[in-house]
Amino acid sequence: MEGSSTSLDDARVPLKLLLFIDKRPSLAQQVRQIKQYLKTLETHFEFNLDVVDIGEQPYLAEHYKLVASPALIKISPAPQQMLAGSNIVNQLERWWPKWQQEHLEAINQAETDPNSFTELPADEGNPLVYSAELMRLSDEIFRLNQTREEMEAQLRFKDRIIAMMAHDLRNPLTAASIAVETLELGYAPNQTRQITLTPELTGQLLKHAKTQIRAINRMITDILKAARGASMELPIIPQELDLPTLCLEVVEAFQNRLQEKQQILTTEIPQDLPTVYADGTQVKRVITNLLDNAIKYTPVGGQVSIIALHRTTQKVQINVVDTGPGVPQENREKIFEESYRLQRDVTQEGYGLGLALCQRIIRAHYGQIWVESAPNTGSSFYFTLPVYRA
Repeated sequence: MEGSSTSLDDARVPLKLLLFIDKRPSLAQQVRQIKQYLKTLETHFEFNLDVVDIGEQPYLAEHYKLVASPALIKISPAPQQMLAGSNIVNQLERWWPKWQQEHLEAINQAETDPNSFTELPADEGNPLVYSAELMRLSDEIFRLNQTREEMEAQLRFKDRIIAMMAHDLRNPLTAASIAVETLELGYAPNQTRQITLTPELTGQLLKHAKTQIRAINRMITDILKAARGASMELPIIPQELDLPTLCLEVVEAFQNRLQEKQQILTTEIPQDLPTVYADGTQVKRVITNLLDNAIKYTPVGGQVSIIALHRTTQKVQINVVDTGPGVPQENREKIFEESYRLQRDVTQEGYGLGLALCQRIIRAHYGQIWVESAPNTGSSFYFTLPVYRA
């Protein structure tokens, strides 16, 4: 009965029971009836019973998948069986002879064929201790698996961030190289092809090269930050920002690619557009990414547009439009997920992280980003930023 010890033979093939109860007053009489009935059975047949208060040991109720209380569970011999509900005594009267038979058969099997029985570990002799330890180990395994999955996801994200930034270095590097090569053509006397450099043009080229080199330096800094951490941080340092000027800087960096694809880029940016409260470096990354995609997917001779408008008193909206193949309706939310790529893009250069990063940046500014598109008519990517308030 409760708290009683068992002999070695009983420990090998015991009839072990667990009675789950709780302290609800309405169940007190039913619990007493169950205990009294089991006590009458003990005079005819020895068994081991442990009573478990669910309120004190809830993990055991979880381990045994308890659906109601009180409940009586036959732990061994196998198979495990649960009796629950308001008529446990009646169920016991029906099942007890079968449980006795199973117990006797297990003992006889162990006596006639000792090799068929494997001694249980010491803790398994006590179902409460064994179940508690099993639950503890299960929780620990779950926690470790969860930690491992999180670490693996962070490492994959970090690797993709680094790869994407290394890829993005090409644009400012190309622009800086062109500026330096132009200066070289103007000043190198041994070059077969020379150009005339005015002081004004020289100053513009030097300023352009310095701007692009600073952009490269910022990207390298971001790469090093991502390499040191498990995931990329997005430090947002908002300040008053002139969006028209920023948009024109991005457009200028893409002039060579536009010429290569014979594309026309138009801008519709009102002169009275209010300044926004945003991080210039991060917003420039968003515009650069969206414009890069627009040029990539727009066919030769197509058109790309950047449009800005004062959407509300609190928001400014930027729209990057292309005349590419468009985004299917069912994928318009998924394209902003980390590493999601449309089927048509699986062979394209890139890492499928650009739009996910854009979304992170815009949301960090308390803005929104979305896409509207129709098949074979192009896509329009929108994002909003807060208006600067002095």
